[in-house]
Amino acid sequence: MTQHPDAQITRMLRAASEGDRQAAAELLPLLYSELRKLAQARMAKTPPGNTLQPTALVHEAYLRLVGTDEPSWSGRAHFFGAAAQAMRDILVEQARRKSRLKHGGNRRRLDLDAAEPAVEPPAEDILALNEGLRELEQADPRRGRIVMLRYFAGLSSEETAAALGISLRTVEREWRSSKAFLRGFLSNPEG
Repeated sequence: MTQHPDAQITRMLRAASEGDRQAAAELLPLLYSELRKLAQARMAKTPPGNTLQPTALVHEAYLRLVGTDEPSWSGRAHFFGAAAQAMRDILVEQARRKSRLKHGGNRRRLDLDAAEPAVEPPAEDILALNEGLRELEQADPRRGRIVMLRYFAGLSSEETAAALGISLRTVEREWRSSKAFLRGFLSNPEG
């Protein structure tokens, strides 16, 4: 009898969380394409000039996930939530590193021959988003988890509802209010 792929992944996640290094090693090939899609989606939302590639983000996040002393994934959604958190942490660390004066601060290189006035709003600032998400997580941890699963893990509303054990309507309502909160925070981080 062939085991359903989701059941196989859940079994391997549990084995890996119990310290089975073989199961952890076998997980990457099974989850790689989904992790890469997740990384590509996250990288598409980072400001221009980012030197981190999706493949490197996937590998770095995976190493952090399986390198923890006691990973405890209760299933697929939990694993992807942890992967989203790892990717968020990596992108925030990279943004902080690049924003240091030693690395040019917030100055950007400009090709004067191709320079045109900006007609779009500036690219999303990952550090400001992280700060807004921290504030949201403090005010309402569940809404913070919804943002992590929807935005960083790329889960659908249905998958998020299942992962958190709440109704679809609750996820959709809290997702809308969380986006409004973060938009307000990003437009006025001081107030």
